[in-house]
Amino acid sequence: MKRTTSDEMFGRAKQVIPGGVNSPVRACRSVGCDPLFIRKGQGACIYDVDGNEFIDFVCSWGPMILGHAHPSVTSAIQMTGQEGTSFGAPTPAEIELAAMVVDAVPSIEKVRFVNSGTEATMSAVRLARGYTKRNIVVKFDGCYHGHADSFLVKAGSGLLTLGIPGSPGVPEDIVRNTLSLPYNDLVAFESILREKADEIACVIVEPVAGNMGCVAPAPGFLEGIRRITRELGIILIFDEVITGFRLAYGGAQQRYGIIPDLTCLGKIIGGGLPVGAYGGKREIMDCIAPDGPVYQAGTLSGNPLAMAAGIATLKELQVANVYERLEQKGMMFAEGLEQLIRSTGISAQLNRVGSLMTLFFAAGPVYDFDTAMRADTVKYAQHYRQMLEDGIYLAPSQFEVAFLSLAHSEEHIDKALKMTESSFKKLTD
Repeated sequence: MKRTTSDEMFGRAKQVIPGGVNSPVRACRSVGCDPLFIRKGQGACIYDVDGNEFIDFVCSWGPMILGHAHPSVTSAIQMTGQEGTSFGAPTPAEIELAAMVVDAVPSIEKVRFVNSGTEATMSAVRLARGYTKRNIVVKFDGCYHGHADSFLVKAGSGLLTLGIPGSPGVPEDIVRNTLSLPYNDLVAFESILREKADEIACVIVEPVAGNMGCVAPAPGFLEGIRRITRELGIILIFDEVITGFRLAYGGAQQRYGIIPDLTCLGKIIGGGLPVGAYGGKREIMDCIAPDGPVYQAGTLSGNPLAMAAGIATLKELQVANVYERLEQKGMMFAEGLEQLIRSTGISAQLNRVGSLMTLFFAAGPVYDFDTAMRADTVKYAQHYRQMLEDGIYLAPSQFEVAFLSLAHSEEHIDKALKMTESSFKKLTD
């Protein structure tokens, strides 16, 4: 694989961008190589600046559920852009996309658009604090809800990848008001909530963890969280930035039949453009300015390009059997990987929920932060580099997920399985 131009660009980038990247996991340090610079994407594939082609299982970390450069989305962006890119004023597209989100997501009666998942989660937490007049936020070990101060306690994603246990710059007062509990441990959760119920504003959770790798909720875990928070008058926030419109049209809450008080969205609802959203019960959402006292604002919130791309994407996801097709692709890929694990004897575990999955190089099941931390990151790095050489683009971290899109064909999956078999054999020699 030729990468001369990528290497040159990375050298230039490091002179003007911290670490040469604008999101830390992209630096690829944990997998022992430098990042590739991407020139374009088409369908299930991306192409770097050196002309190398890769089957893409990162999908821009989730939003490209239709594949890259889908004609409906690119056409919507182009047509909207011809009439202007930002007005700092309401547009009809905001109403259309908001109505689509309200119709789709069971918990959402009103929705506010922002510019990223981080904005969505930090705004939802502020709203919960304002509504309840309490301060403490409860999260779960290994779950990542963006880089707002409250969420960098035992967080996942890039912090796990880089081995950063917390983050300098976060005041101790904020840390003191954040409690991080073991994912999938309902006993510990109930004990803490009952002890501090009068101080806890909200519980925020990824209904399917996607930032310590894919970790599914244990049977009864989400149901228990909902039951206990409802009983104690604590706001339950589902962070569906990854799972929203991916695990079902109505997200993980539709798939599992559990309705939170607030929901955070991102990625897919912007069709690949920067966007986030938070929404929920009318009585809570009416506390946001200008109707209520909880302030939140953003010049580019509801940006017309992002709204147009989101509308086009959601319309495509309303086509019959879309999610059945995604489930079949996920099942096909997972069954192939599990067969390879058995046949090669490699020490690995596969976690999958729908079109999300993670191959952990671990000896035992992965069901929480501690078990995820037992994965062999050195072996994953070797696997990553081998797959990259063979034209398969995976997340440059053991603690992220692989995404499938509607553009991935059986041929793409077959090639990825063939290259995986080759990599496994090299790792077990």
